[in-house]
Amino acid sequence: MTLPPEFVALYARLDRQGPGLAGDVLWALEVLGIEGTVRVCDAGCGTGADCETLARALPSGEVEGIEAIPAFVAAAEARLRGLPNARVSVGDMAALSGPYDLIWSAGAIYFLGVTDGLCGWREALVPGGAVAFSQGVYLGGDEPQAVRDFWAGEPALPDRAALREQVEAAGFEVIATRLLTDAPWQAYYDSLAREAAALRPGATAEMAAVLDGAEREIALWRQAAERIAYELVLARPR
Repeated sequence: MTLPPEFVALYARLDRQGPGLAGDVLWALEVLGIEGTVRVCDAGCGTGADCETLARALPSGEVEGIEAIPAFVAAAEARLRGLPNARVSVGDMAALSGPYDLIWSAGAIYFLGVTDGLCGWREALVPGGAVAFSQGVYLGGDEPQAVRDFWAGEPALPDRAALREQVEAAGFEVIATRLLTDAPWQAYYDSLAREAAALRPGATAEMAAVLDGAEREIALWRQAAERIAYELVLARPR
């Protein structure tokens, strides 16, 4: 997938490219018992926010970030300078070699599809290894129109039950889940709004269109912030 350079220029400035907080990473490590001299891959690592959290939380471990967009990799490399147990490279997250004790993927498995992504990653895990990923979900019930408008570009978005079925269809067992609403999104959109405003003066027509799209997304989220969610899923092969 080729992204417009203006889109890349905006999102490369962000701390992260989707909702999430360092506390979500630390929760996953604790629940899964990931510690010591482990090897971890951040698949679709963006500008490296979670790579940094993983590297600091696992000082005896090895953290490898894989990202397809070179501008994001450059930003991640700058962030990770001084952390000898972390590195990031341009690569295809559909072709991980491993073996890894943990594959972490914040909002990126979407590009592979949950079932296909997990199936592809199975062979990159050590025995007993795990995958932790976040994915947009409907919360279920009668969703407000603002929620449907927000997710209109993703017609196959699952609800939480369907997401579990996708995980199980890959031959994985769900260990635990954590719903990401409110604070992780607020932090992400605060960053996006700030960087969009900084790029607005003197923006080309192409950049202005990208900035308009970002601002529309933020406005839609604000209409139904309590109902727009990612689910963080911890899973192991059966």
